[in-house]
Amino acid sequence: MNALQTLIVDDEFLARSRLRVLLSECASPRVDVVAEAANSEAAREHITSVPIDLVLLDIHMPGIDGIEFARTLGKGPSAPAIVFVTAHAVHAVTAFELEAVDYLTKPVRSDRLRQALQKVERFLQARRAPRSDLPPEETLVIQDRGRAERVPLSEVLYLKSEFKYLTVRTASRSHIYDGSLAEFEERYRTRFVRVHRNALVARAAIRALEKYDDGEDAEGWALRLDGIPEPVVVSRRQLSAVRDVLKDPR
Repeated sequence: MNALQTLIVDDEFLARSRLRVLLSECASPRVDVVAEAANSEAAREHITSVPIDLVLLDIHMPGIDGIEFARTLGKGPSAPAIVFVTAHAVHAVTAFELEAVDYLTKPVRSDRLRQALQKVERFLQARRAPRSDLPPEETLVIQDRGRAERVPLSEVLYLKSEFKYLTVRTASRSHIYDGSLAEFEERYRTRFVRVHRNALVARAAIRALEKYDDGEDAEGWALRLDGIPEPVVVSRRQLSAVRDVLKDPR
């Protein structure tokens, strides 16, 4: 892919200058800063006059803020990708609802900027590729320590309700998700099965149902899942439903 044609939008001159310096140090992907703007009105003029691949967009600016400006950019193949760059983490969920590719908090670190640019490159390549009849992949927006991350639903192996949050387990790591297990089950019951009062498991991830000894002369049942070593306990109440899934995982 050619260098990303990039527009920096921030009302602070020093913030724009710092981004320019960081971008100049990125070699993969390469970036060409074709314009800068201190507000949304000036940014719109640039977007309508030159091709832009990426907008690095501040949120709190005079006049139309970054969130409202992003709503006007559209989502078509020619629309620029958006990465928000802001000192405030509170708008992360809204940003991802607007399909922003990433959300960086100031001061921006060079490694996080490079990760964001690589995401942009993949995003643009996928969006500009020939369209297929497959629906877009559903994702969960996970907030963690001031940043937000999209986790594809297809990567989720199980969810456990713990205190006020859900633990979302993928093959690579665990995330903390602010949501309701009951609401999640209702929405995705064709993809997940309840195995315990506090746990849902991805049907497609189930590898085996095993007996185990808890060390107190009691036996129980647990599931082995693809991609992770730890078993997931199955309650007696849900055992029949789990066995049905093993016969037919659909």
